Amino acid sequence: MRSICVYCGSAPGRRPEYAAAARAFGAALARRGLGLVYGGASVGLMGAVADAAIAAGGEVVGVIPESLMKKELAHPNITELIVTRSMHERKTVMADRADGFVALPGGIGTFEELFEIWTWAQLGFHRKPCGVLNVAGYYDGLLGFLDHARDEGLLAPSVRAVLQVADDPDALLERFAAWQPPDVDRWLGRGEV
Repeated sequence: MRSICVYCGSAPGRRPEYAAAARAFGAALARRGLGLVYGGASVGLMGAVADAAIAAGGEVVGVIPESLMKKELAHPNITELIVTRSMHERKTVMADRADGFVALPGGIGTFEELFEIWTWAQLGFHRKPCGVLNVAGYYDGLLGFLDHARDEGLLAPSVRAVLQVADDPDALLERFAAWQPPDVDRWLGRGEV
């Protein structure tokens, strides 16, 4: 594993724990010699995770569409900034450049990115780990809903189990280091309820 893609908010959120966790995650990546791939912004939680990775000597690759360069305030101090023509191209580049995917607190864009990359794993488009850093219980409601979907027979237990969850950056990265991707046929839930 060489790099981790982080999805997170371009806003800081209301709780200081979110920015603290973003900084801790960026520093943890650098300590482990893992590069950061992220949305390229200098603001919000995206800026916090990038700044921490840079400060700890890590490599940081930002990927941002042309249309969002000004809106998201592209980070001027990262190792590499890739400007794409569209959001679709942005997500593809991020997926290609990363060996795993983590969602920190964020909004609708973060949710969409997490669910898309997790779906790609279910369909066998990649065999990389997907996870959530559940800072201060931010994702508790979503995780409860996912368990409900599993219990209702609409999300296969093996697919639900693919999403790794921890509230500590090092614990989540340890799970990623030990990651063994399940058999794709099982992920598709054949005969599984």
